[in-house]
Amino acid sequence: MSKSIKVTVDDKKNELTIVMPLIAVPKPSKSGKSLTIASTFGNFASDATFEGHPVVIGLNAYIRNT
Repeated sequence: MSKSIKVTVDDKKNELTIVMPLIAVPKPSKSGKSLTIASTFGNFASDATFEGHPVVIGLNAYIRNT
């Protein structure tokens, strides 16, 4: 999945931007309380750098399961 994730660091604006696809069919969490809509499914070292170091991303986006 990390291949389809775009990570950029803008030192001038002091911003980190992450662009990634949504999961086609939201996945229920283990507890069932939420539905995952985007995830890196663990940490990965991106191509982006900050102060000479690779930026490592671990991201989960979810909605409440109603």
